Parts: sequence; C-alpha cells; structure tokens
Amino acid sequence: MAKITVKKLESLTPADAGTRIADDHSLYGLVKARGTEVSVLFRWRYRFEGKHYDFTCGTWPSKSLKEIREAHEDARHLLRSGRNPVTEKQIGKLNTRATQMQELADQAARIEAIEITQARMTVRELFEHWMKVDLVRRKDGGSEVRRMLEKDVMQTIGAIAVEDVRKGHVSLLLDPILERGANRMAKVILSLVRQMFRFAVDRDIIEQDPTSAIRKARIGGAPVERERVLSEDEIRELYKKLPKAELIPTTEIVISLCLATGCRIGEIVEAKWDHVRLNERTFYLDIDETKTKKPIAIHLSDFAIAQFERLKTFTGDSIWCFPSRDGSDHVCKKSVTKQIGDRQRLEKKPLSRRSPLTQSLVLPGGKWSPHDLRRTAATVMTSLGVLPEVADKCLNHKEPNKMKRIYLRHNYEIEKREAWRLLGERLDLLTRSMDNVVTLKRSRKAAETLSA
Repeated sequence: MAKITVKKLESLTPADAGTRIADDHSLYGLVKARGTEVSVLFRWRYRFEGKHYDFTCGTWPSKSLKEIREAHEDARHLLRSGRNPVTEKQIGKLNTRATQMQELADQAARIEAIEITQARMTVRELFEHWMKVDLVRRKDGGSEVRRMLEKDVMQTIGAIAVEDVRKGHVSLLLDPILERGANRMAKVILSLVRQMFRFAVDRDIIEQDPTSAIRKARIGGAPVERERVLSEDEIRELYKKLPKAELIPTTEIVISLCLATGCRIGEIVEAKWDHVRLNERTFYLDIDETKTKKPIAIHLSDFAIAQFERLKTFTGDSIWCFPSRDGSDHVCKKSVTKQIGDRQRLEKKPLSRRSPLTQSLVLPGGKWSPHDLRRTAATVMTSLGVLPEVADKCLNHKEPNKMKRIYLRHNYEIEKREAWRLLGERLDLLTRSMDNVVTLKRSRKAAETLSA
C-alpha cells in the first residue's frame, strides 16, 4: 500500500469530500470540505481486549503529516505496552483540565491574597497611595497635605490597618487639635482625612468611610465667618507702626499691594515680573495663578505702581517679584503671615528665633491677617461709591449664580479701573500720616455715573 504523501494531500479537491484514504499500519484519513477548503481527519483503527477503537491522530493541514504520524506512532507504542490509547488520551485530557482548574484556583487565591493585603493596608500606606495617584496633581504636589497629616494624623493612626479604623479613632486624633484651640485646623484635618478614606472606598480598599458619621459642624462648633476689616483710622495707624515693626522690607510691600489690588496674598507673593507691566499700568494674573481659575488684569494706581517700583530695588534681576533667599523660587506666603502674626501676640515674651516686637502691629480692632487686607480693599472701594458688584469683580470672585455666569457677560473693565484708581488715591492719602483725612460720602448720582 502506497503511503500518503503531502503532495497527494495537496492535490485533494472539494469533490473528494467523503472519500477515505489509507496509510500504513491501519492509519486512514477521511476527506472533508468546507467551501473550497479541504481538510483530512486522520484516525487509527485498532483492537484492544476484543473491541475496536478509533484513535484520532490529528487533522491536516492544521497539523503536518509528520506530526500526525508521530501521534500515530505514540499511540501504537501505548498499545504495545498494554495500554489503551483512547483511554490514555481521555485521562490526559482530564489531567489537563484538572491542571487548568488548579491554575485558575491558584490565580483566584493570589487575587484574594492581594485583596486581603490591600484591605490590611495601613493608613500610612493608604496616604502614600493617595499621594501618588491624586495629591501629586495639586499645585504643590501635595506637600502641604503631607505636612498637616504627618503632624496630626500619622502619629496617631498611621500604623493602624485602614479597615480597622473606626469613627472613634478619627475623633481621638481631632481632640488634641481642638484642645489647643485650633478649631479651624481640626475641620481642615477632618476634611482631608475624609477625602483620603473616600479615595479608599472608591478603590474597594474598604467598604465604608469611617468619617461619614462625623458631622463637621460638631467639630469645634459651627464655622465662624471672618468679618475683620481695617478701618481707615487703623490703616493710618498701621502705616505709622510699620517702620518700627522691623519687618522684612518686602513684607511691608506685600501689605501695601494686598490693600492696593485686593489680591490674595498667594497671588501677590507668587507673582513674576512678567506679570507686572508698569508701562501699561497692569498687573496680570493668568488662570493658573488665581484661586478661581479666572484670569484678571488689575489696573495699577499710582500708589500700587510706587510699591512695585520700590520692590524692584530689592529684587534686582530676579524673575520673581518676591524671591526666596536663594532666588530659586518665590517666598513662601506663610513666612509673610508668620511675620505679621508674630507682631500681634498677646504674650509679651517672644518665642525662640522669633521677633521680640510681639505687639508692634497690634491694632484697636483686634488681630488682623493678610487676607483681611483684601476684604478691607473692597470695603474702602464701596465707601468711595463703588458699587458692590464692581468691588466683587475687582476681587475676582466667581459668580455663584449660574444664570448670571451664562448670560451676563459685561466685564466691568472701565468700572474696575476706576475703582482701583479711587482705592489707590485713598490709600495714598491715608498713608501720608494725615490725621485730618476723613471719608467723603459720594452722592448717589456720582455712584450711578461710576457704574455707567
């Protein structure tokens, strides 16, 4: 009997479908066709313990003729050793399936182990994960959040597994903050811890946020809205005290610019000289440089221009208006706030490495901060007849009413320019140590002219 050859197989056509071709040692092939494609299923017929069996050796051309004959020879070897090839093949399939099932079980066990490990993640590990995924996108890369949580959270619950944290743990870490009178800081810490645990819930690390049952209003009482505004008498007194307070000269300029522009302290100290265009009388802040992500062009009054010109004598060629000591970055806004706060301390005894002039900037109306100067600027504007809506635009607040944001598109540029000019003129008068300066009430007609 002639052996089947590859050439013979390749010569088969769909017309040969159903025919049977024979090879050596009872190996045969059954020709099949699907459309124009031809295949040959090879089987081996043999007897075992008085019964006939057909052992499948493979299908050409999915398997080569050589591979089919090797499978045939392996089956014949099993038969010679007294084993049934069909039974052995079935056992092999069962073993393969068992192996696959075991691999799936092992994979499921590994996944479960990972889930258990994640569930047993400590609070510190959770924070580091939150830092890499979320906080890193913040402007400071999350450094301020790290500083606050390291101080007030990690030392208390950092080593506890996230799933073991309860409402009581969070309350216990907030109590020491409240005891030292830092009620607002306690609220901030609670807000940050809540953000971190909600991050964990979103990623199925835990099922429930342990801070969800803690009401913010119950931590240190209801938030108190600051209303501190420096009166005109206090502004005069402040400028009399500034020369004796031994502030860093550039800090004095920050105070003046906060008053003259109504900007936030961060927007002032983080400014670059590229933002200041004295020839155009403009201080420009882009969307990345404002809290509200709204650009603003601030009109510089003569008073504000004088501050920037004085500032230029201190900064030289630096790109920053308020450079740090090494000039590589801007000065930290907290350093300005700390200088002002250190000079309004109730305790007359100075702290180590802090200013001994602990009451040199105390004003009659009570403690004030750089942010209060922003509120003061708007108040002075409105006292001069500037409409509150225009003063609000000068502060670059975001309009809370969605309908107004969409439909009222007037930018108030002319009105804002006039408001900053009036503010600058008033500050110029108040800071000349003129005790006879009084606030003049503008007529309603003048106010309407200003808003026109």
